[in-house]
Amino acid sequence: MKLAVLLFPGLLWGQWPTYNGDYTGRRFSDLDQINQSNIDLLKVEWIYRIQGIGAQRGVGAPTIKSTPLMVDGVLYFTIPDHVFAVNAHSGEQIWQYDYEDHGGHLVGQRGVGLYGNWLYFLTPDGWFISLNAKDGKERWRQKVADEKLQYFTTMAPLVVKNHVLVGVSGDAMDVRGYLEARDPETGNLQWKWWSEPERPGDAGAETWPNQAAMDHGGGMTWLTGTYDPELNLLYWGTGNANPVFAGQSRKGANLYTASIVALNADTGKLVWYFQASPHDTHDWDNVETPVLFDAVIDGNPRKLLAQGARAGWFFLLDRTNGTNLVSKPFSGTGNWAEGVDAKGQPIPDPEKEPKVDGSMIDMPAMGATNWPPPSYDPQTELFYLNGTEGYGMAYLYDTSPHPEGYGGGSGGIFDSRSALFAIDVRTGAIRWKHEHISGPGESGGMSGGVLTTAGHLLFTGDTGKLVAFDPASGKILWHQSMLSSVSNGPSTWMLDGKQYLTIGAGDTLYAFTLARLH
Repeated sequence: MKLAVLLFPGLLWGQWPTYNGDYTGRRFSDLDQINQSNIDLLKVEWIYRIQGIGAQRGVGAPTIKSTPLMVDGVLYFTIPDHVFAVNAHSGEQIWQYDYEDHGGHLVGQRGVGLYGNWLYFLTPDGWFISLNAKDGKERWRQKVADEKLQYFTTMAPLVVKNHVLVGVSGDAMDVRGYLEARDPETGNLQWKWWSEPERPGDAGAETWPNQAAMDHGGGMTWLTGTYDPELNLLYWGTGNANPVFAGQSRKGANLYTASIVALNADTGKLVWYFQASPHDTHDWDNVETPVLFDAVIDGNPRKLLAQGARAGWFFLLDRTNGTNLVSKPFSGTGNWAEGVDAKGQPIPDPEKEPKVDGSMIDMPAMGATNWPPPSYDPQTELFYLNGTEGYGMAYLYDTSPHPEGYGGGSGGIFDSRSALFAIDVRTGAIRWKHEHISGPGESGGMSGGVLTTAGHLLFTGDTGKLVAFDPASGKILWHQSMLSSVSNGPSTWMLDGKQYLTIGAGDTLYAFTLARLH
């Protein structure tokens, strides 16, 4: 197996060697064998269905949320407690690794990381495990999170130089979030960055009222981040502050929760931050992918970072220093905020915080988007994400001075509309939008992540269908009905001169290619 060197930007030899394809998080492929002129010839090449695994604890049937890696003709992907290697030519299984967890949540597992001939993945109960890629044999395991404190681990590890980055998830107990760099040879800890200051006097401590509030923490590092090799900076999203919904014991912005942070890849030192939901009281984990690309802004070339945030806003930043260039709502009017501050960060409106009798905002209370990955297409210069519009209610349950855990929750969602958004990165304006419309007796909406390609195609899911759009106009060009809705981020790669498109839908992995031309 070749060393899986990751290029920036672009995909390695038509392969897919890391969770987002490359370090940028753009999920844009330069491949164009499949394109608008021949999309009608797209057909299923093979199907792999997970066998022998019954309903998973608390979550039902196995669901592929992982984006498979494809390196040297082999696909590697996960569901909680299981890793699979599948022949990319035929869909035949090569090996399967099984693990028995002892706690943690099985909310989904996003995939594996690859370093040379070694794979890395995380278990629901906080183990970091390395396997031989050739045969799936375990090399070692290291504990990275304590499931007894209700930490769990869902992300696909990110390999950067001689570091493997692993993060943590969790909300049920008030504990602090962190990101770790681990040695790919041994799994030993190299550095650890905490999402909250450790003690008064540390940077950011002034945004918390006291030590106890900082210790309650939050700021989990749920999803895989991105990386700029030239700047040697990691870009990561952090989750909500704790206690969830109840903010009365933690007055202040609560850094570095609900933020994008830029960290030195070799030391873990914080270089800059941008907070998308200061003093978050709505459970708006700001862990959506920080997408990296270069573009000309006002006549000047800029190194940029874009994010469609769960809080319903689109942000464009200069990724060298975190300077804000665009802050604009994409779901509703952003009426939970009074405006933006000098850094472009939303200013929360106290009247929109959760209340005992409910507080209504003009976006879904649980957020306008979530973990399914977005895409940026350099041909259209548009940013795409699957999201939701509507109205929601946020409630406060625990009115005591010192709440714990989930001190509130979200209520009814009104006029909910699932949509695919195409956002102009220079202005934040919605260039076009595809709203899901349910048929008789049908429910669902836009599903899975987004993939764009040089073939002028955009792929994503819409209630039991895989759909190809024109990324410039939003016109539907092709669709394929499936047994389940798309459940992961689509990916594409080349093998023996043929472009493949890979989709996870429920417990099944599909590979599409073009029908043979005569």
